Amino acid sequence: MRVFVTGATGWIGTAVVGELLDAGHEITGLARSDASAATLDARGVRVVRGDLDDLDGIRAAATAAEAVVHLANKHDFADQAGTNKTERGTVQAVADALAGTGRPFVLASGLAFLTPGRVATEQDGSPFHGVDSLRGGSENLALEYADRGVGTVVARFAPTVHGAGDPGFLAALVATARAKGVSAYIGDGTHRWAAVHRGDAARVVRLALDRQVPAGTTLHAAAETGIPTRRIAEAVGRGLGLPVVSVPAGEAAEHFGWLTKFYGTDMAAGSDATRTLLGWTPDGPTLIEDLDSGCYYR
Repeated sequence: MRVFVTGATGWIGTAVVGELLDAGHEITGLARSDASAATLDARGVRVVRGDLDDLDGIRAAATAAEAVVHLANKHDFADQAGTNKTERGTVQAVADALAGTGRPFVLASGLAFLTPGRVATEQDGSPFHGVDSLRGGSENLALEYADRGVGTVVARFAPTVHGAGDPGFLAALVATARAKGVSAYIGDGTHRWAAVHRGDAARVVRLALDRQVPAGTTLHAAAETGIPTRRIAEAVGRGLGLPVVSVPAGEAAEHFGWLTKFYGTDMAAGSDATRTLLGWTPDGPTLIEDLDSGCYYR
């Protein structure tokens, strides 16, 4: 298929593009910089210049494609309202372009804050509605279009998609430990994070297209249901040779900054339905194996 991918040079997007190219798909990638465009061109990916605010360009690229994979997100924690608004606008632009065509639209979403305190499943609906909610309520918006002839498939990614080169939460935890001189967890460290290796996460997206998953399906890219944050802190402590300590909840914001909201929330998730539907068997390293490999400390 001709597949339009946003976030094609991002952490997850790079792996997804590799999976899709290996499967024989023709890829068009959105690039906002010369460097990103050159990277895509070198991989044999057709380049569309623009960004998530270029809604006319996104509509045009989506209209020309046989499937769309939306992975990009501003992730601007200093302007969460702006990030949410942009995400919703992008999703609506793609969905409007695909309405009535039945073409697949794989939307990246998150497992963070979905069902705090219990294991989330694919049957759990997103609690986020409207532009002022997390990700601008884009998951629910996209699913509404399943009744309007769009092949919407929601791919919820684990809070940590790990591996060598990961720029996300684990890298931030390692940087915090280095800066503070201790590897810490909050309270008793029983908050859990679902996790998935980047290669396994990318395979979920490719399989969603190759298996022609029904419109309205929700998938979970979560290889591990939930690793306690104390175990994560202990692994980081081993890797950096630092003591491991507990930080009281009341002092967490001072220690972890913006990470506190995520590190102090239980974000466990299962993927039984996804494994059955896609025949997906994660085979990449576990989160602790990646931390113990040393790749986060080089």
